[in-house]
Amino acid sequence: MDNKELINMLNRDLADEHAAILRYIVHGYQEGEDTPIGASLLSRAREEMWHMHWLGMIIGQLGGEPDLKPAPYPFDPTNRATIFQSYVDYEKKLIPHYQDEAGKVKDAHIRRVLDREAWESEIHARKFEKILKKLTPDEASGKPGGENKLPVEFVNTLQEIIKNKYTQMLQRIRSAWVFQKDAMLGWQIMDFSMTKMKQLAHLSEEVAASGINPLLKSDKAGLSASVAEALKNAVEDLQKSRLEYITLQAGDETAKHAGLATNVELALNQEEYEASEMKEWLHKLNS
Repeated sequence: MDNKELINMLNRDLADEHAAILRYIVHGYQEGEDTPIGASLLSRAREEMWHMHWLGMIIGQLGGEPDLKPAPYPFDPTNRATIFQSYVDYEKKLIPHYQDEAGKVKDAHIRRVLDREAWESEIHARKFEKILKKLTPDEASGKPGGENKLPVEFVNTLQEIIKNKYTQMLQRIRSAWVFQKDAMLGWQIMDFSMTKMKQLAHLSEEVAASGINPLLKSDKAGLSASVAEALKNAVEDLQKSRLEYITLQAGDETAKHAGLATNVELALNQEEYEASEMKEWLHKLNS
């Protein structure tokens, strides 16, 4: 297997892991992170994030461009029982898939990563089977998510910011993977991707709790050729998103949601901090 074939193979795996993250995290938000089912789903989503991260790091090390488009995640939304059975089937399918790929790879580290993805997928399948067996009849026949009571315009505003936060998060992750040769700066950028993930969660939980799927779809990520260009674009993105948060903060509907209002205030402070940090990094790179 040559380098290009290996990168293409790993990018397909990246897309599968990305799809799993989105499915489990949206379902987790719909159940509520303070519920046993919701907490378990969010725990699985975090483990899938590690899977995606390992693959992205390797792709970056090989000189490849990570494909940030998620694969389809087939699931039966009829009720919780069919949904969780879909999760079991998805994870079980990955076990022989990763084992087969590991057998084709010469690099010992990549082979170990693929083997680990296989046996952790097996663990995930078993944990989903456990949840499936514990569902009460009412839980099994029901669906996650509550009734929407939010104004349409407010939901649309949240959804637009969610989409932008999701794009920013992917952009930071891509930069950290592609520019990892500058180890310290790469990890600092990755740290900001985690902040974006939390901001995304605060908004998505508000939408998902009303039975609406958060708009976890990205605008096309910029493929910056240098870390300086990536930082410049990131600062410009933050200026735009701060305006979105300021508008959201001033809205009458936001004031009715105390938790959301607090998180918007937090996000504004975080983004001012991030912009200041990145401007300083950019200044050092250009001096």
